[in-house]
Amino acid sequence: MNVATTSPRRKELVRIAARLFVEEGYDRTTVRMLAQEMGIKSGSLFHHFADKQEILCAVIEEGMFSALAIAHEHLANLDNSLAADTPRAQAHLRLLALARAHLDTLLTDRNAHVVALYEWRRIEGPAREHLVQQRDEYEALWRSAIEDGVATGLLRGDASLLRQFVLGALNWSVRWYRADGERSPDELAEALIDSVCHPQ
Repeated sequence: MNVATTSPRRKELVRIAARLFVEEGYDRTTVRMLAQEMGIKSGSLFHHFADKQEILCAVIEEGMFSALAIAHEHLANLDNSLAADTPRAQAHLRLLALARAHLDTLLTDRNAHVVALYEWRRIEGPAREHLVQQRDEYEALWRSAIEDGVATGLLRGDASLLRQFVLGALNWSVRWYRADGERSPDELAEALIDSVCHPQ
């Protein structure tokens, strides 16, 4: 799979499938339901996808592709300002940028993210290996930032556990966070990162 080069029509079908998987659940979503929502015949669905699992893979892949792109964009926006800061301040800014990017991903591609959280275990074989590579690429951004945070004294504890804690908190915020609530996405990101940072 390669979301970056797929057709706009296929991307539209993937977005519809993501919504249905969230609303109905993967098991209860039938090929007929997918085709009906997509405005095509059931048989025509298989011109785009081999089977329902390939649709699920495409949903998760598109969410991961989006998460990586948004994270890289946020980090790139820091490049000009990081050089003037101390290593500790740089680590803090990178963590904030990644947290904001993660929340941006949830807000722009919530359905794909929810599907990945609940249905990841269903992916098997080469498709799973491909998605694991994408996940690892994303987590590597966090691993680097958190290891820098530990090295500078900004964070304390095991870097691997800290990464799991922070990503877990961000991932499950999709269940309770509302962008129109008391905190903006930036405020929520800052509150989360500040809660794990050690004061100087």
